Amino acid sequence: MDESGPAVTELNDVAELHRWIDRHVAPLERLHAERLQCREGCHDCCVDDLTVFEVEAEEIRRHAGELLREGRPHPPGGCAFLGDRGQCRIYAVRPYVCRTQGLPLRWLAEDEDEAIVEQRDICPLNVLPAEPVERLKEETCWAIGPVEATLQRLQADCPRPDLRLSLRSLFPGHRDEVAPSAPSD
Repeated sequence: MDESGPAVTELNDVAELHRWIDRHVAPLERLHAERLQCREGCHDCCVDDLTVFEVEAEEIRRHAGELLREGRPHPPGGCAFLGDRGQCRIYAVRPYVCRTQGLPLRWLAEDEDEAIVEQRDICPLNVLPAEPVERLKEETCWAIGPVEATLQRLQADCPRPDLRLSLRSLFPGHRDEVAPSAPSD
């Protein structure tokens, strides 16, 4: 993965963070091109329970104001921002979770014995039996923790720094806020 440019912890706004993510995701997408089935119209992972920090919600409001004012959310069950053909209507300003979806992911979490262990996951559409995600080299998986920590830092100045919002709640008339976020890895 290309490590040029500022470290993720040095970034100071969401747009800059999203550009950094895109630059660092691109080599992983090339590396895993054979396995990745994610394409426009593939939306199995685009579900209602996706949440974002207020700083990402504000970026969406800033760039998708007309859609939020005049458009309608996708019917419940799918992400509110899905279009009629399964395409993302806010692709250019999609949140962090959507920018890394489909890639092999890794993060640290506590197990049942409260020991810190690495967890891994990948979209079921992108599983290759010959190369299970558990056997991939660490550097070939997207590490969730650093970007989550940066988002939490950017969120710290918001009135409710631990609050996450559902994407559907960004449309007028839908005010479903979600519980505070869990600590990052």
